[in-house]
Amino acid sequence: MSQGKALPEGIKPVSKNPFLDSYVIEFLDLPNTYKERDFRKALILKMRDFILELGKDFTFIDEEYKVQVGGEDYFIDLLFFHRGLQCLVAFELKIGRFKPEYVSKMDFYLEALDRQSKKDHENPSVGLILCASKNDEVVEYAMSRSMSPMLVSEYKLQLPDKKLLREKLQELVNIPEIEER
Repeated sequence: MSQGKALPEGIKPVSKNPFLDSYVIEFLDLPNTYKERDFRKALILKMRDFILELGKDFTFIDEEYKVQVGGEDYFIDLLFFHRGLQCLVAFELKIGRFKPEYVSKMDFYLEALDRQSKKDHENPSVGLILCASKNDEVVEYAMSRSMSPMLVSEYKLQLPDKKLLREKLQELVNIPEIEER
């Protein structure tokens, strides 16, 4: 995630950044293989759980939110409003790993939202690209010249196994084996 670009200039400070680097959305019960449309529909069906995972102050506006530019229709996967930040938040959902071209698409969506949908008293729109995985170095390069307030987060459809978590924790802190209770 690009923490430095997460919040647009001019936004009143909030106690902490409301966006996470990773979201666990195990409540979706998706099959092993699925399409982005299936992912979006599952999130809509479980919107209450998704908002609880996102955190407070997110208000859902619409799915496939239409913006029209140059006589063509474009659709933002999910659109929210964040009450604390006082801005629109566009979500682009990706079932694979992050790709650099997602940044220019989100730049386009944010510009369209700010010109067509944002109210005068609201802050500039923020974009969140939610991918199944990401490489932080690729994200950094892709976003280094973007002026838009945008983040890239990843999601997990289930929490890792407790045994695997215990092993990783032991590796990180180099402590003796944790006894199972």
